[in-house]
Amino acid sequence: MKTLVIGGNGQLGQALVATVPAEFDLVAVDRAELDISDADQVSKLSQDVRPAVIINAAAYTAVDEAESHEELAHAVNAVGPRNVAGAAMDVGARLIHVSTDFVFDGEAVEPYRPDSATHPLNSYGRSKFDGEQAVLKAMPDTAAVIRTAWLYSSTGANFVTTMLRLMRERDEINVVADQRGTPTWANSLAEAVWALVDVREFHGIYHWTDAGECTWHEFAVAIQEEAISLGLLDRPVPIHPITTEEYPTAAKRPAYSVLDCSETIALLGLQPEPWRVNLRRMLKGMRT
Repeated sequence: MKTLVIGGNGQLGQALVATVPAEFDLVAVDRAELDISDADQVSKLSQDVRPAVIINAAAYTAVDEAESHEELAHAVNAVGPRNVAGAAMDVGARLIHVSTDFVFDGEAVEPYRPDSATHPLNSYGRSKFDGEQAVLKAMPDTAAVIRTAWLYSSTGANFVTTMLRLMRERDEINVVADQRGTPTWANSLAEAVWALVDVREFHGIYHWTDAGECTWHEFAVAIQEEAISLGLLDRPVPIHPITTEEYPTAAKRPAYSVLDCSETIALLGLQPEPWRVNLRRMLKGMRT
């Protein structure tokens, strides 16, 4: 099956390339090859490739910078998906668009379902929500939005790689302890995306994360413990829990962003691994 992955150099894009099933004929492009905010570029690429499925993993993910670069975030995260949806319709392709837990406000006390009310708190979240709506409006029967949370991998700038660097450079670190979510390995999400492609009748909104939940502080402690046990760190450093107020950022973040993945689990027949199990698997890969 001819499949086009947009955002091929990102965390998820690289994971999709690394885990692609043998029966897929994969074409992956990155932002140097495609500006998804340019409708003509997107249309030309889709006409050249003529995929059966398009996976849009491209996004502007600099959450704090999006507050001062709102137009750019909107161009990539909202206009871009609209352009991709238009191109997909032109060639008769199905579309999977990747979104985020940041479409929610974090005021819930139980995991967010795909149909839970949205209320993004920041520019990044608003741009991603607008992208979801553009895709679903254009392709209500042949497109899917899959939301995830706290995505990380062994490459690029993410919480895990940042924590490993800080733990090597500093004698102590402070990490927010009053925001809860679910760390999700990019390879786990990639496997769910490939399984969703096989559903063939997908449409609407789906959620996928690894299993369980934690705070950023608990995540950092786990990263250090696992990294030391695997020989990736030479020494432990104190990790102090702090409040969101003690770590001000340009963008407000949801205090609680755990996603209910039960419907997606039932649909795909996949059981997500506990987040700490996948964290260790990923770190083991970094050791080799």
